[in-house]
Order: sequence, then C-alpha cells, then structure tokens
Amino acid sequence: MSDEEKHIDPKSLDIYRKGIEIYKLVSKIADLIPDDNKELQFTKQFMLEDASQLSVKIAGASGAELYDLKMEAATIIRKAAKDLMVQNHNLEMFGFKEVHYFDMVRELIEEYRLLFIDWVVGFDQWDYIIDRWGLFNPPGIGPFDHDPDDDLPSE
Repeated sequence: MSDEEKHIDPKSLDIYRKGIEIYKLVSKIADLIPDDNKELQFTKQFMLEDASQLSVKIAGASGAELYDLKMEAATIIRKAAKDLMVQNHNLEMFGFKEVHYFDMVRELIEEYRLLFIDWVVGFDQWDYIIDRWGLFNPPGIGPFDHDPDDDLPSE
C-alpha cells in the first residue's frame, strides 16, 4: 500500500467533523462569557483548548501510521473530552448565567464518544514499534519484549 493510499483526509472522518461541530458550539458559548469575570475567562480558555483538541488530534493521528502515535493522540482526545464535559460545573460555580447551553455540548460529546470508540477500534495493531514506556503497545506486546527489528543487520 502506498503512502497516498494510507493517508486519510481527516475532513472525511465523521469524528473530525463532530469535533469541529463541538468547537464551534463551545466557541459560541464562550462568546457569551463576560470579559470582566477573571475566573470565567480562565474557564473559557480551558474550554476552547479542550474543544480544539477534539479535531486537531484526529487530524494529526490520521497522518500517523504507528499504533502508539495514534493511541497517544486518542489519550489526549479522551482527556480533553472528559475535561470539557465537566466545564459546566466551573461555569455554574463562577456565575455564568447561560450555563444551560452547555447541555448541548455534553450531548455532542456523547455522540463524539461513540464515534471515538469506532475510530480507535480501527487502529492497525500490527503497525507498531514497541513503546518502551509501556503505555501504548498493542495488546500482547510489553515494554520489555524483544523487538525483531533489532535482529536486522545495520548498514
């Protein structure tokens, strides 16, 4: 398979498009946050960063082939989505009057989560290098396993 055949345009992925949809909604909600509330401004910054990761990391992972790189991106996405899910508590705690709009974000994140599961299942577990840190190895591969590539003669 050529590199062109392996490359996937992230814009063709439902999960990427859902991430963009979430970012646009979060951005619209963030625009409602008053400029004079310092705590809400911090929350706004975190919300926008988390929401942007949902599509940015999909785009990056679609250009990667190795299992560990895709799993690393998936981990960052999962953390960002989970952090975004609970931002409504910060909004509420710091007096944001329009917190009810965040329910729409939570619904979209649930749709994204289901797409995420299918996306991760599609990773090629046989296209890997051993992660010597032990976090992102395919099932059955450990950080201390022998790497058959080590047996290849060097030039």
